[in-house]
Amino acid sequence: MSGKNKKQFGIWMDSHQATIIGRENINSGDFVVIANEINPVSGGNSNENAANNSERTMQDKFFKEITTHMQNAEELHVTGTGQVQEQFINYLATTPQFKNTVANQSTSNKMGEEKLVEYISARFN
Repeated sequence: MSGKNKKQFGIWMDSHQATIIGRENINSGDFVVIANEINPVSGGNSNENAANNSERTMQDKFFKEITTHMQNAEELHVTGTGQVQEQFINYLATTPQFKNTVANQSTSNKMGEEKLVEYISARFN
């Protein structure tokens, strides 16, 4: 993945939070942290079906909040723990705005913002 003139983004995410990395000037410059998003925990539900529906709704809202920071993304690298990265990439594939975005994923432990910026920079260079 190369191309300093592409709209490239990186995300570290788990099921509760996401850190979005992008270039300083949209499609050029160094990578910087552009946003942090948190997936709120849903409250108690009366039955399992309601709990599943609530969890899915909250996850979709979380994914939608993340995408607001990645307008016209051309390349994306998603990393983090668990399976949420794959779910997010599948969500993007079903979203018309992101259907042509080239998305890759990897698994990594939580890291500080500076390390994350270095990690994403290395992925695109």
